[in-house]
Amino acid sequence: MEMKAFEFATAQRIRFGWGVLEESGSIASTLGRRAFLVRGKKHPDLPRLMDLLDQSRVSVVEFVVTEEPSVDLVRQAVAQARAAGCDCVIGFGGGSVLDTAKAVSALLTNTGCLEDYLEVVGQGQALEVLAAPCLAIPTTAGTGSEVTRNAVLGVPEAGVKVSLRSHLMLPTVALVDPALTCSLPPKITAYTGMDALTQVLEPYVSVRANPMTDLFCREGLQRASWALLAAFKDGNDKDARTAMTWVSLLGGLALANAGLGAVHGLAAPIGGMFKAPHGAICARLLPLVTRVNLQALRNRQPENPILERYHEIARWLTRREEAQAEDGVTWLEEMVDILDIPGLGAYGMTHEHIPTIVERGLRASSMKANPIALTAEELTMILEEAL
Repeated sequence: MEMKAFEFATAQRIRFGWGVLEESGSIASTLGRRAFLVRGKKHPDLPRLMDLLDQSRVSVVEFVVTEEPSVDLVRQAVAQARAAGCDCVIGFGGGSVLDTAKAVSALLTNTGCLEDYLEVVGQGQALEVLAAPCLAIPTTAGTGSEVTRNAVLGVPEAGVKVSLRSHLMLPTVALVDPALTCSLPPKITAYTGMDALTQVLEPYVSVRANPMTDLFCREGLQRASWALLAAFKDGNDKDARTAMTWVSLLGGLALANAGLGAVHGLAAPIGGMFKAPHGAICARLLPLVTRVNLQALRNRQPENPILERYHEIARWLTRREEAQAEDGVTWLEEMVDILDIPGLGAYGMTHEHIPTIVERGLRASSMKANPIALTAEELTMILEEAL
């Protein structure tokens, strides 16, 4: 069978391994001398990072992100970084922190205002200049943001989340140390872990899947099949933490080059309308979307080869060679129950919100990569069950 053409882009350099945080100072010193450090709340390894930067004579200006980033937050950060004369950016935290760091690095070198470059609510113009050097250090195993080419930003007044997106804003270095995730509590481990799982499942059945992303997804799905629950049960399980951090990285590599699907297509408007953790939204939607995708494919495209991919996913997740696609859905449903993922009603979503979410979801960029175009009625059914 002829191999279709594809493109693959990622961070200029990836350093992965237990304890590689120790290299952060020397790596940062090759990027600049005055770093704008975007970080989350206090992390037990933050003092060590600060010591390593100091030893490498990299001065630091700190900016703390305590919630999912908004366009206003990024504006504040860029203004502070410019005023301080920062020549590089370091992101140390979860997906929200890394997205903020990437957005700041992009706007430090591109002179237009943020709205010029935003999708949906802005002009959607392309970045013209390579972003300022950026070192991305994730402290959760979920988003894979350290190797993706976009930053998801909230626009509260419009009730949406939108992306600043360009290959020019890929981090210069992704420094991925699984040891940094050991301090995550079980609930955050569950939410971020389900996000990571979603991000190796959706690209595998995406209409933009390619041979390289397929490799990452296959590996990630098989690792997540045992490591997610193990990390949830024992946060100090080194093997499980390493495996889930690897799954997260693989998901970032895959989604940046193959796209996602209806889970993220719906998660974007939900996250823009309610203060709900992104990983929790994805976790609740994943088994429901998977089941509806299967039904839609069988009803409208029974010869679609993606159906066989759902059988493969089931075999990898259940680790049973005889497993069928429905067994994979059951596995996902059981995982949502075991991890105690709440219904979306817990975050304020009601039946009255569903038409708006469906309307916005149908326009979301992630929805375009779903293996089959879902109808408004099918999306409504998913959201009704997710409550």
